Amino acid sequence: MDAASLQMATDHRPRADARATAGTMPWQLAAVVFAATSVIVGLIWDISWHMTIGRDTFWTPAHLAIYTGGAVAGLACGFEVLRRSFFSGATSADGVTVWRLFKGPLGGWLCIWGAVAMLTSAPFDDWWHAAYGLDVKIISPPHALLALGFITILGGALIMAVAEQGREADRREADRREASAAGGAEPTGIAPYIVAYAGGLVLAMLSVFTTEYHDREAMHLGSFYVVSSLVFPFALVAAARSTRLRYGATATALVYTLVMCVQLWLLPLFEGSPKLGPIRTPVTHMVSLDFPLLLLLPAIAIDLLMPRLRERRAWLQAAALGVLFLVVHVATQWPFANFLVSDASRNWFFNTDNIPYQMPPDWLRAMRQFEIESASQTVRALGVAVVLAVLSARAGLGWGSWLRSVRR
Repeated sequence: MDAASLQMATDHRPRADARATAGTMPWQLAAVVFAATSVIVGLIWDISWHMTIGRDTFWTPAHLAIYTGGAVAGLACGFEVLRRSFFSGATSADGVTVWRLFKGPLGGWLCIWGAVAMLTSAPFDDWWHAAYGLDVKIISPPHALLALGFITILGGALIMAVAEQGREADRREADRREASAAGGAEPTGIAPYIVAYAGGLVLAMLSVFTTEYHDREAMHLGSFYVVSSLVFPFALVAAARSTRLRYGATATALVYTLVMCVQLWLLPLFEGSPKLGPIRTPVTHMVSLDFPLLLLLPAIAIDLLMPRLRERRAWLQAAALGVLFLVVHVATQWPFANFLVSDASRNWFFNTDNIPYQMPPDWLRAMRQFEIESASQTVRALGVAVVLAVLSARAGLGWGSWLRSVRR
């Protein structure tokens, strides 16, 4: 892949053969969005499976969902690369060229590479467990390769969605000008909503990958907000910048919230019991992940503030957005944590009785208690969180601006 090909990927010029029908989704994009959804569903399901049943066989439904997503993404994008390369008469302006022969969308190439990484990790993971037993931590070498595949496929889906959004915007340029002259709302097609949906899946994946640092018993630790400030401003600010929706960050955070709530409400409906010892806590139904973080509120704040900063320097925008995220996040998540560890949250809606079978009953989560640190430790950590939130927001601005320019 050369520099000229990457430049073509962000070319703003609409092509004469662009799709004429706004509001429709290319089948390749639909397939990749399905694949990304299947990967996230399988990932959450697999974690629940390990917390409820333990590892029993490779052929669990969760694993099948994960690898189905990888296979669908790889096959759909592979077909599109072959079609563009040999059957459609496409030029280099139609995508990114690899080895001067194969042409395909930039997001499609990422999906292909992600699918290869995921499918390669499958036998590697099976061998790893046969040789070394259970993973002590989530990120073992085969899981790291699998996680790279996850990230690449979800990133590819997001890039394919923003590319379609950009082409859709080019097709509707005349309508936008007419609406602006009349004082009406800027028309939008389906693509911006697909971008928000894909961004929400990415946000859910980031939340799952950092879940070890976001346990509810850690919500009064400064380290909790350090990790949040490192990860979430980037995703939310990028969503607000890249999505052609007035409330892009809010829509993205809403998708994340719904994904996490659905798993929270549905998984406990199914029976499940451990098949691997030691069993320290009795479990009779599938154990879900925690109630989602309250990212909707800082997302709304970001969407409200960002238009007011449009003419400011990028670093000033990042400073304002990063600090805003952290202030709203602390002001909402900290008191909400008090509720989550109380008996009032022990119901089907918040489901804070989700204790894995491996966890002893005298651990903080099972005892509904917080980890404790000194006030000075918390203040120092929050100082670090401020810096990280600004840097994360600045990276999100740059990533979101690049995404918004993608056309191929």
